[in-house]
Formats: sequence, structure tokens, C-alpha cells
Amino acid sequence: MHFIRSILFAILFASGSLAAAQTASPISSVPVDKVQPSSSVQAGTVASSNAVSPVVLDDYRLGVADKVRIIVFNEETLSGEFSVSDTGTLSLPLIGDVQARGRSPREIVKDITAKLADGYLREPRVSLDVLTYRPFYIMGEVTKPGEYPYTNGLTVMNSVARAEGFTYRANKGKVFIKRAGEAEERRYQLSADLRVYPGDTVRIGERFF
Repeated sequence: MHFIRSILFAILFASGSLAAAQTASPISSVPVDKVQPSSSVQAGTVASSNAVSPVVLDDYRLGVADKVRIIVFNEETLSGEFSVSDTGTLSLPLIGDVQARGRSPREIVKDITAKLADGYLREPRVSLDVLTYRPFYIMGEVTKPGEYPYTNGLTVMNSVARAEGFTYRANKGKVFIKRAGEAEERRYQLSADLRVYPGDTVRIGERFF
């Protein structure tokens, strides 16, 4: 009799443990195959710290020494990096020279697409990124006047910092800028947000004591 009671007690204890296990909350309700990675790389691309990232400038018009990357989709031999020559053109495989100076990336892409479609490729798809812009120049009352590489969003104050600051004779209230493509410089009130563009020449004048 004592043996039967022991068996019944063991069965009841096991049933209670099973019920508790079934009602316990799981550690995670998200299936393993649904967990998303924190970052991803598109198929066919390789992440690299040495890759050149394109820079962006609204309504930009290309000029001599600008460097661009042109991709003709599914046509590796027609894609690559090209610089605007002294004559203002991009020399491209198959179609030859394409006028670039004074034109926007959108206009150049349209021209390249039309040339490729004219007897070379069927429905070509072309993209263009500006990799590096032509330099800007700063002269006058700065410590190290000269030519400097352009970076997107550059201001006059940034350009002065690149040239290691004003001299003690500098007029810090006004600045003269000759915009790329213009014949004469213009005088501007010096402010923190006054922009400099690729190919510009910035001149810091001398103050009168």
C-alpha cells in the first residue's frame, strides 16, 4: 500500500512540473531566421575603407581637373574613372570625347546614353558620380596662400583655416572672391556661412590702420 502511494505521488509531481514548464514565458519569441543584421552590403559589392566616396554639390557644373566615375551597367569595359581634360572633355571608350566643362552631371549622362544608343548598345543605362572637384585658391593676407583641394560645404572661414589663418594685417570684415568662369572678382561681407565653390579664387585684403 505504501508502495502504491509513492508511485501516485511521483506521477502527480511530474504532471505539475510539466504544466509549469509549458506556461513559462520563452526567452525570445523571435525566430532565429527572422533576426535582421545591423548592417548589410549589397550583393556584388565589397566594403572597403579605401573606397572613394562621391561628393555631392547641388547644380554643379563640371570643370577642368574634376574627376568622375562613370558606370555603364553590365559593361565593365566601358566603365571607369575619368578626369576632365584641359580641353573640357571626358575621353571615353568606344564613343570618344564628350563635352563636360560647364555641364551638369545629368546633362553629361544624357549625352553619353544617346551616343551609346546610337549603334553601340541597346537601351544603355549610365550613371555618373563626381569623385573629386577641382581645387580652390586663396591669396592675400593669409599665412599660407596657395592652391588647396576642395571639400563639399567649404566656406571662406574654412578656406582661411586651411591657409593657417589670417595675418595681422588682414581685413576680417570683407573678402574678395572670383568665381570660376567669371572674369572679375566681387567683394563680399565676410560671414561664417559664405560659401566657396570649386575653382574659386579667394582674396583676403589688407586692413587700413
